[in-house]
Amino acid sequence: MSRSQEPATALFTGAAGNRLVADVFGEEGPPVLLLHGGGQTRHSWRATAEHIVESGSVAYALDQRGHGDSDWIADGSYAFSDFAEDVSAVAEALAARTGTAPVVIGASLGGIASLLAAGAAAKAGRPPLFSALILVDITPRVEPEGVSRVQGFMRAHAAEGFGSIAEAAATVAAYLPHRPQPRSHEGLKKNLRLDPDGRWRWHWDPRFLDGPRPVGTARADTEDALVDAAKRITMPAMLVRGTSSELVKEAHVREFLDLVPHAEYIDVAGARHMVAGDRNDRFSAAILSFLGKLG
Repeated sequence: MSRSQEPATALFTGAAGNRLVADVFGEEGPPVLLLHGGGQTRHSWRATAEHIVESGSVAYALDQRGHGDSDWIADGSYAFSDFAEDVSAVAEALAARTGTAPVVIGASLGGIASLLAAGAAAKAGRPPLFSALILVDITPRVEPEGVSRVQGFMRAHAAEGFGSIAEAAATVAAYLPHRPQPRSHEGLKKNLRLDPDGRWRWHWDPRFLDGPRPVGTARADTEDALVDAAKRITMPAMLVRGTSSELVKEAHVREFLDLVPHAEYIDVAGARHMVAGDRNDRFSAAILSFLGKLG
């Protein structure tokens, strides 16, 4: 697949019978499942997915429930465990389609969902859902102030939206002053939706943060479940952290490596929490190096 080609589309069914949409990059090779962070969409993975194709794998970049073109959930079920159940369903479907358990690369929300799913399978004595696990700037415990800052940005314009894509771009630039400004707003446009009132809003269900079962539901229990899941991980694993991450500090890294002593670890200089977007060159190089060791 050349970089000028548009990806194919694949559909999956989540744990609630919900429709999940994925872009598929490549045609032959082992599957790699890419799971974005909260408030993002599958389009955030494009550059990394194209690198993965060049390495000989097929990349599946998924819109998680309530994000992008995937279904919003009627009853507002967006707890971490709900995302984990979707990930389990998609991983099992990919294994059935391809004959191979996928490598999963999960950023933030996607990493939490992946780790919970892997831990649940191990605890139940089921075969591993993934052939390898890559967590992107997420660990079982993270910095609460960092979480509040990220969610504060997400909430700031969730209701009123933006009068134009340029206005949204200016807001993102103010939040991410360290990141070079893109020449075009086309990439950002894919993370927005144009509503009937003429306003542009982020392409995710606002109930994800503030609904009846939001993403932060039972946070303490989720943290305990993540620690337990990490202890059960036996598959190849890697943690990728942005050196300037707002969420994952050195103490969190040390704890994770104590829980998963066989895991590889890499810091990406010049990156904050959104590692793949901040320094995709260094991030993708780390991913390809790890994939190359899997054989």
